[in-house]
Amino acid sequence: MKQIPIPTERISPKAITVWRIQDLIFYSFTLLLFSALLFLTHYYHWFDWIRILLLITIGIIILQTVYKLSLHPILLQKTWRYSINMDYVQIRHGIFHTFHTIIPMSRIEFVNTNQGPVLRRFDLAKMTIGTITSTMEIPAIPEDDAKKLREQIIYYAKLNPKIEMDETNE
Repeated sequence: MKQIPIPTERISPKAITVWRIQDLIFYSFTLLLFSALLFLTHYYHWFDWIRILLLITIGIIILQTVYKLSLHPILLQKTWRYSINMDYVQIRHGIFHTFHTIIPMSRIEFVNTNQGPVLRRFDLAKMTIGTITSTMEIPAIPEDDAKKLREQIIYYAKLNPKIEMDETNE
């Protein structure tokens, strides 16, 4: 039986900064919302137990924010791996629990690249690979590499018979 090698391609180191910016935006709004609720408990003289619950929740959110902005993006970037060949796409990631997904080229229904404003700012793209039953994402690939990989997957999966790969793209 043929042994499948572990994927070796890494996502961009810029992913760390992208994830930090996205988490900063999310946790800023979350803290703003809970701070507004805390203000309302004081202004409208709600029950003390509501204020205590909000303070505990805000404390947990602050601890989570510190972790998400400092250590988490670095660990995620170090664990993300992917590889693409003629037979399958492999995606491996995870810090505490490792996910290793192998998608046969014959099962791929679509491949998509997209960029939000933060990814666009750092010239990165997110690739989505879809089968009939699920979708998998490879985050933070350099934009040019994502386009080449998309064309390569389209060719290998025979999604568009008009595309021909030249020797330089393989």
